[in-house]
Amino acid sequence: MKFLSDPLITFLVVGAILLAAGKYWQPDADSFRIDITPAEVGRLADQWQVQMQRPPAAEEMIGLVDAFIREEIYYREAKRLGLDADDTIVRRRLVQKLTFLTEDIATTTPPDDTTLEAWYREHQELYTQPVRLSFTHRYFSVDRRPDAKKDAEQALVDNSIGDDPFMLQKSYAQRSTREIGDLFGRAFATEITALSSPGWQGPIRSAYGWHLVRIEERLSAALTPFALVRERVLADFQMEARKVANSAYYDNLKSQYTIVRSD
Repeated sequence: MKFLSDPLITFLVVGAILLAAGKYWQPDADSFRIDITPAEVGRLADQWQVQMQRPPAAEEMIGLVDAFIREEIYYREAKRLGLDADDTIVRRRLVQKLTFLTEDIATTTPPDDTTLEAWYREHQELYTQPVRLSFTHRYFSVDRRPDAKKDAEQALVDNSIGDDPFMLQKSYAQRSTREIGDLFGRAFATEITALSSPGWQGPIRSAYGWHLVRIEERLSAALTPFALVRERVLADFQMEARKVANSAYYDNLKSQYTIVRSD
């Protein structure tokens, strides 16, 4: 066994083992082959045109293909090294892509107007304009006055009592209860919507102080005609179709799994 102590013999033996192992574990040659097909080139050119609003020049096309090759090599090497395993971001992205795929399949065929109008009639509450008010108000500041509410009450019968400057508008046109609430507060919006008599009324408390209010116009709730909201109806219909498709797809997949819950 003295020959094993010879460094040259040891080198040759180890080299033979490594060569044999390399041949045995050599990856599939196809995994190191990248085909740049006309379809792939066309896809890259189309993406460029969408972003830049023009076709790529010859040099730009070469750069696009080189960038694709670089990305593909890194992608394959990352997978070969297992970098996609146990990665939360990759996991969520794959789930998202599968969800998008299901949604795309669900909306491949656009609905006709008969289907859309039926959806519109079944969901009229989505396309009904709420009650809208046009009004003018006079503002009495609690910061400027010892008793702003009392001054506002007196101003109802005495026009000589002036109001205070207001940081927003003095008049508003066709505002819904929600919009009025966003500006003045929910309580104010509820009270002003309940007003029915003409002329100045109040005082009503807002987030800013006290107000006298005069209703200029009241528009009742009304269903918006289908022709005016067709695109919105289509978007809502497709959104619901995506939800239904995702739910059905998930239920079908889940039925194939055994879920074991451990306390």
